[in-house]
Amino acid sequence: MQKITNTMDTFNVSRSAFMSGICIGIAGFGFLALKADGNFLAGCMIFAFALIAVVNYKLALYTGTAGFIKKNEFAYLGLVLLGNIVGCATLSLLTRLSPMPIQETAQALLQSRLDLGVVNGSLLSIACGFIMTTAVTFARKGNMLPLLFGVPLFIVCGFPHCIADAFFYSCVPLDFWAAHLGDILIFYVSIVIGNFVGCNFYRGVMGANP
Repeated sequence: MQKITNTMDTFNVSRSAFMSGICIGIAGFGFLALKADGNFLAGCMIFAFALIAVVNYKLALYTGTAGFIKKNEFAYLGLVLLGNIVGCATLSLLTRLSPMPIQETAQALLQSRLDLGVVNGSLLSIACGFIMTTAVTFARKGNMLPLLFGVPLFIVCGFPHCIADAFFYSCVPLDFWAAHLGDILIFYVSIVIGNFVGCNFYRGVMGANP
């Protein structure tokens, strides 16, 4: 973690976060393709590729960072979130070239998110944040098992992950966005906050990082 003190810091953090978003987007593409083909559980499993890549490349991911920041590092975390979203949105352009029903599958997923409502979505996203910080903590120590099980776990449970969702939302047809823009933005902010709370749940209760 670090403070943003100059232009070079901003560039380095931005490109790391952008690449992290690309990794999430690639895994998300595979998840949507398998889900559209009726292979939901296989899609959940391959999504672990994203976090494995992020951890091993030491890339900046919002949910892999939020549980470890200090009070003076919120600007850093905000830049990571923005870079992740841009990376996801960039990769989502490939879904518009695919003959598979990726956009339709993403739209159905987004609609299911909106149907949850802001309160339910934000509470469920807390559990995702907890899983992510746990997985990253162990992965940094060389133990990938919590990561390999944790990623499919939050997907199967329907716990929203704000960066994965940024990719899914980016795949949705623009006319759906135009019709639901306010609801989408409010819901998204709520899961960003929920993920942050979940990422910090362990140290909030225990008083220290694991």
